[in-house]
Amino acid sequence: MLPDAQAAASIKFEGAVYRIDPGHPIIHDLTLSIAPGETLVLLGRSGSGKTTTLKLINRLVELSEGRVLVDGEAVADWDPIRLRRQIGYVIQEVGLFPHFTIEGNVGLVPSLEGWSADETRGRVEKMLELVGLDPAEFAGRYPHELSGGQRQRVGVARALAGDPPILLLDEPFGSLDPITRAEIRREFRALQTRLNKTMVFVTHDVAEAFALGDRIALMQQGRLAALAPPDEFRMLDHPEARLFVESLG
Repeated sequence: MLPDAQAAASIKFEGAVYRIDPGHPIIHDLTLSIAPGETLVLLGRSGSGKTTTLKLINRLVELSEGRVLVDGEAVADWDPIRLRRQIGYVIQEVGLFPHFTIEGNVGLVPSLEGWSADETRGRVEKMLELVGLDPAEFAGRYPHELSGGQRQRVGVARALAGDPPILLLDEPFGSLDPITRAEIRREFRALQTRLNKTMVFVTHDVAEAFALGDRIALMQQGRLAALAPPDEFRMLDHPEARLFVESLG
């Protein structure tokens, strides 16, 4: 079982390899440790292996070789459904259920976990308030009645509703306009200091990586090319890292 949800969990990749066929590995011998409560950003170009790396944590794709561990236990030993319920997951397109109200969407995992109706309702209200949405105004609405930025906030609230120790975010703000994206990025940074979650955040936006990451893991052609805190990343003598830093202008 994952640790108490009040405590963040560590994540470790040990020689992780993922391939579709024997000759074409997508992830090559990935060894990486993520500390409890750390926000690690996976940065890289499209096709660099960022999203596949993220999905190895919650078993949306299965390892070919090596291990991925959560708090010292291999994810391969978990029931995948149980694992995914206890790891929050936020994607770019949000994936809200269109025929569920916002309350129904946010309260889904607590309901599946057997929380009482009152407990679930209270959790929904708390999570909506946390992401800046008034429960009285938004709980009874449906996803199509919300703006893109509001739907993205609901996606974060839903991922947090079961109080998971780990949060995985796959380019969650990528579909938003620049102003809304900047606003949500600032709000999310403020949330990080309050949540005590271990977060893995996928992006190809280097400004976003610098704003949100405690460390940045640069992926290149399925390999870990560089790993450093933002201030050190700016100074790396690595061709791909330099290209990302120079893209800031």
